[in-house]
Amino acid sequence: MGISLGFFGASQGVTGSCFLLDIKGTKVLIDCGLFQGLENSKNYDKLPFNPKEIHYLILTHAHIDHCGRLPILIKEGFQGKIISTKPTSQIAKIMLLDAAKVMREHYKTLYRKSLRKGLNFPPQPLYDEYEVIKSFDYFKIFIGYNKPFILENNIKITFKDAGHILGSAFVEIEDLETSTKITFSGDLGNKNKPIIRDFSYPDPTNFLIIETTYADRNHKSFEESKKELLEAILETFKDGGNVLIPTFALERAQEILYVLREFYEDGILPTCQVFLDSPLAIKATKIFKDNPEFYDEETLKKILSKNDPFDFPYLVLTEDIEESKNINNIKSGAIIIAGNGTLTGGRILHHLKNNLWRKECSLVFVGYQPKGTLGRNIIDGDKKIHLFGEEIHIKSKIYTINGFSSHAGQNELIDWISHLDKVKKLFLVHGEIEKMKIFKELLLKGYKEKFEEIYIPSLGEYINLL
Repeated sequence: MGISLGFFGASQGVTGSCFLLDIKGTKVLIDCGLFQGLENSKNYDKLPFNPKEIHYLILTHAHIDHCGRLPILIKEGFQGKIISTKPTSQIAKIMLLDAAKVMREHYKTLYRKSLRKGLNFPPQPLYDEYEVIKSFDYFKIFIGYNKPFILENNIKITFKDAGHILGSAFVEIEDLETSTKITFSGDLGNKNKPIIRDFSYPDPTNFLIIETTYADRNHKSFEESKKELLEAILETFKDGGNVLIPTFALERAQEILYVLREFYEDGILPTCQVFLDSPLAIKATKIFKDNPEFYDEETLKKILSKNDPFDFPYLVLTEDIEESKNINNIKSGAIIIAGNGTLTGGRILHHLKNNLWRKECSLVFVGYQPKGTLGRNIIDGDKKIHLFGEEIHIKSKIYTINGFSSHAGQNELIDWISHLDKVKKLFLVHGEIEKMKIFKELLLKGYKEKFEEIYIPSLGEYINLL
């Protein structure tokens, strides 16, 4: 029996990360994430493998495009063990519960529309809160960074710090009998950012599966991005408007709080109200506070000196829906941080409805906007959008600040793989096909000696490695 690898997500696309590694009959699934979009048909397809045969699921981190199909996996018969870091298990649980809630609310909305219009009823939600809670029982093995763990059949796995989000890891999997190593990058982080440490570097490997989300470009420096954010805030407040910052609840929201706290401490943040209008982000922030051992040195010093890096006097946490609605009575001097980060749902949509048509307001994007999302459409120049049955004309200023990204840019990806010597086969995944082709050409020009082959797998492809 040999070693084979199946690509069942994030293949010639950015979301739905899912890879099946079969080592002499021991089947290890690396991530099992949702594809972008609540109504994406790929999420409703039957899993292209038998979940009953999977021995282990390794979660590299807790973003929903890496863990979101976990309850489906269990519904279809998975009886194995989930392996992750402690923060990944904690965050995955709140992310999955939130996903179930969002799907339930979305279903209710579509169901009512179908009744009124006499249309066919929408498909049932992929899973509910009870099924999510049931999945918690399968989190069996928690591993720290750089602590090898032996699975059955002489398979060694090692987590290393991916520097992406709290608890994120890239994983090295080695068949000890043949000394064959396969490394999965997960999502690698942008360097020189606050809160968590920069990524570690991989050890020599035979096969490498690497993400390519930003493989075609580099980010601005974090310091430049902080300056841009401050300028956007000052300009908007000068004009008498509000600042809307759509963020994902995990990592980005905490980074924005961290930076705003810095501005406050430095005396450069005007007197204002900062609303963290996201129950999920509030829960995620509590998990951050529970895991200081994953912080970088600077953030850890703040914790040890009893300074909360995520809190300051202007901050208001709004969990209750009525509190969220009351924010819309504020016409100026507010910074509103709300989900979700790509404007495909969440409380941010209500704030858009009340502010996007006002020329004195601003919408500040601090994260990646995939194709097909409302956020991407606005960045690409749409002048009007439809929200809650209304046409909203876009008159507010639009800012795109890419240095806050939690993904490695092209330079970071090159830096990471440059520490490797000879790789038998490099697989490019988790990126748009155009970006993969650009990255492949770059590697062939400057780093050809490092890789015997560079390959872009297609969705559903199965490849024999050994």
